[in-house]
Amino acid sequence: MTRSTGLTAAVVVASNRAAAGVYDDATGPLLVDFLTTLGFSCDAPAVVPDGDPVGAAVAAAADGGARVVLTTGGTGLTPTDLTPEVTRPLLDREIPGIAEAIRGYGVSQGVPTASLSRGLAGVRGSCLVVNLPGSRGGVKDAMAVLEPLLVHAVEQIVGSDH
Repeated sequence: MTRSTGLTAAVVVASNRAAAGVYDDATGPLLVDFLTTLGFSCDAPAVVPDGDPVGAAVAAAADGGARVVLTTGGTGLTPTDLTPEVTRPLLDREIPGIAEAIRGYGVSQGVPTASLSRGLAGVRGSCLVVNLPGSRGGVKDAMAVLEPLLVHAVEQIVGSDH
């Protein structure tokens, strides 16, 4: 059942190849559906190249009123995986437990490489920003972690729901 939170969310896909049209991203639409099911209004994902464009898209969404920004991709070990590096300076404060829980859940599901994700979670203004892996499996693991806490966390950021 979909409920309305009256809140806006955004999804940013970090992928050089998807941004260039080499293939269609599959993780962004999955996250938009997830956020919509939780009651957030969410436009189509922004698909951008790795690096600085990710930071620009996150900042634009957060500063434009989104209360949640989920990124997917760019959290691994390749030289172009820079999502954590462009996210960290945007955050007012980090929430390490969310990123740790996402990695831990993946490992507990039999995916030892989940521990290689360098994703961050934190707050920018009144917006929760969470970096997710770029694989469908990693995104599904993250959704399992986020589903019971996302709305509550967003409400807590502005002092609601006490």
